[in-house]
Amino acid sequence: MYRQYLLHLGCAIHQVQEVTQIPFLPIEFFKEHTVVSHSFKAEAIFQSSGTTHQSRSRHLVADTAFYKQHAQQIFEEAYGALAGCVVLALLPSYLEQGDSSLVMMVDHFMQATGQAEPGFYLRNHTELRRAIKKAKATGKKVYLFGVTYALLDLAEELLPGEGEGLTVFETGGMKGRRREMVREELHQILTHAFGVPAIHSEYGMTELLSQAYSPGNGIFWPSRTLRVLVREVNDPLTVTEGPGAGGLNVIDLANVDSCAFIETKDLVKVLPDGSFEVLGRFDNSDIRGCNLLVG
Repeated sequence: MYRQYLLHLGCAIHQVQEVTQIPFLPIEFFKEHTVVSHSFKAEAIFQSSGTTHQSRSRHLVADTAFYKQHAQQIFEEAYGALAGCVVLALLPSYLEQGDSSLVMMVDHFMQATGQAEPGFYLRNHTELRRAIKKAKATGKKVYLFGVTYALLDLAEELLPGEGEGLTVFETGGMKGRRREMVREELHQILTHAFGVPAIHSEYGMTELLSQAYSPGNGIFWPSRTLRVLVREVNDPLTVTEGPGAGGLNVIDLANVDSCAFIETKDLVKVLPDGSFEVLGRFDNSDIRGCNLLVG
């Protein structure tokens, strides 16, 4: 698919001398085409979240063990070893739709901790709150991954001090369940309700096998296999490295079986230190489950 795209662009591969000259495949291609770099039997097909009326992106994965190991390495480089921790998850929409890369990743994290506690919860907040209390009592580090609207639902039920000590990751996504709000407002609500100094975030999507994490304030740090570039909003073939704002292009070196060069529908601000902030999405793009909050 990528080869065909280059042919239609008239791209002379031998003339590509810099990273910014590489054509990036529009992410919409994952909806209408099979994007693979070679022939293989897929061990899994990740599908994006979406509403009933939206077509879902499909990412064929040749080696799920590689994906899990890679995701764990990225997480542990940012947060330390998972062994001996507890991972809990409030991801109802992802669990219900199925074929979620996020669910597979978080499930693997739970296995890597060696925890005996159940990890996934749908809307049974009472049981989740009981699990949080039990996990905190062990003195272990407790991570909670949650889709945004579900975390807000849980936040309304928490008693003072109940969430203190947790590391809370919001993975984005209102799914039409709640009004959209700017990140600052969302994080203010969640930090107050959980009694934590910051809300962490995970940036990932169906079409990528690498992730980026934010320790707070919506500022993400690319992992070693991820590079973010900025493209001109009105000229998608003009791409720059370094600080600036515009459309987000991603190089994901883990996408060895699909395409490493992805033109996303996110708007980004890349900061001088290499970190980045997701500002929102292009107006004509679908509502997606990754981190899409307007900054």
